[in-house]
Amino acid sequence: MIVRAILVSMVAAASVIGLAAPAPATTRAASGQVVVFSTELLPLDVYQDPSGCKQLPTLAHVLNNQTDGPVQVYGNPFCLGPSVTVQPGYGTHVPGGAGSFSA
Repeated sequence: MIVRAILVSMVAAASVIGLAAPAPATTRAASGQVVVFSTELLPLDVYQDPSGCKQLPTLAHVLNNQTDGPVQVYGNPFCLGPSVTVQPGYGTHVPGGAGSFSA
C-alpha cells in the first residue's frame, strides 16, 4: 500500500513538472488545421498545416486544434514564456489582442 502511494505521488509530481517544462522544439509542420473563433460577426481564421509562431487575431476567443500534433498557446505575440498545450482534437479559450500559438 505504501509503495502504491509513493508511485502515485511520483506520477503526480512528474505530471506537474512536465506541465511546467518548456515546449520541445519541433522540426516538422503539423498536418491539419488550427481554427480560431473570434466573434459571431467574423469568419473563422483557419491555419492550414501551421508551422512556426503565429500571432492570434486581435479578437480571438477560442482555438481548436484539428492537427495531428499538440499546439502551444502563449499570452504574448512572440511564442515565448509559459504556454498551454492543446492536444489534437481539443480546444481552449485564448487571450485576445496579444496571444500567439505554435504547432
